[in-house]
Amino acid sequence: MRSRSPNRVGSFLKEDKKLKLKNKFADLASRVSHLNTRMASGSPFFDDIRSKPEVIDPPQSEDMMDVGENVNDPAPNALKPNLTVSSGVRELLECPVCLNAMYPPIHQCSNGHTLCSGCKPRVHNRCPTCRHELGNIRCLALEKVAASLELPCKYQSFGCMGIYPYYSKLKHESQCVYRPYNCPYAGSECTVIGDIPSLVAHLKDDHKVDMHNGSTFNHRYVKSNPQEVENATWMLTVFSCFGQYFCLHFEAFQLGMAPVYIAFLRFMGDDNEAKNYSYSLEVGGNGRKMIWQGVPRSVRDSHRKVRDSFDGLIIQRNMALFFSGGDRKELKLRVTGRIWKEQ
Repeated sequence: MRSRSPNRVGSFLKEDKKLKLKNKFADLASRVSHLNTRMASGSPFFDDIRSKPEVIDPPQSEDMMDVGENVNDPAPNALKPNLTVSSGVRELLECPVCLNAMYPPIHQCSNGHTLCSGCKPRVHNRCPTCRHELGNIRCLALEKVAASLELPCKYQSFGCMGIYPYYSKLKHESQCVYRPYNCPYAGSECTVIGDIPSLVAHLKDDHKVDMHNGSTFNHRYVKSNPQEVENATWMLTVFSCFGQYFCLHFEAFQLGMAPVYIAFLRFMGDDNEAKNYSYSLEVGGNGRKMIWQGVPRSVRDSHRKVRDSFDGLIIQRNMALFFSGGDRKELKLRVTGRIWKEQ
């Protein structure tokens, strides 16, 4: 009798695993349907469940987990062995309204259609699938399934290889060091995101930003009508030094009833790295000068957040025109500065 090849044996094992998985979800659907019927019958026990929230603890068994094959080399960031979840389970946990992952309390109608708690008020207590009244039915079975799952970080394509429990994944992703950066260009509502090298190329190619090598700068800003101030960004320059990239912003904005000018530096990286650097800015004329020294802010902080916190060199309009000299009808400011790495 001929023996089966290892490939054919592996294929049979995979088919057997898929069949068992399919049976598990058929059993789960049956249980949820039975639960819906008992809830709809008006049992006092289920009335109590509707009115009382339940804290979902991760189960100790893995009977309800939908898993693929284990990866031989676990990721360094992984909390547990790398387990992959099928698209079918992800679809079960996807809210049909906002299309985001659902977290407790997960609501359902009497027909078993689910949606997240955030979208329930938006649909005026009507199921978006069958239009039946939602009531206060919790889908406890689906919440239990979610508690048993582990998922990869959504920033996996950016380098994060961690696997996280379903209910911890959201918190991790809000702090993940691999999460992409927003475009730091402030002259438009640019929606481009990416890692630092791709954003540097984007600034150069799409926004035509000036690129400079070196840690010192000497820039001259000229505006023919300094009375026109509409929160407009004037200049963004990118500097490459110490193996990092920095964005120098110079702009006008309204502060109370009077326009002011501000210059500040942002670090293209995370805040913990930005603290390793310092910078100074100097502006002056007619024998006077103003000097600012500070720590560059990470581009994780939006341009507007940095500007509105006044974390930079701020020049009042009258002083800026005084520095400009002449008849004060044209702004001519020279801003110099340097960047250095703290020891």
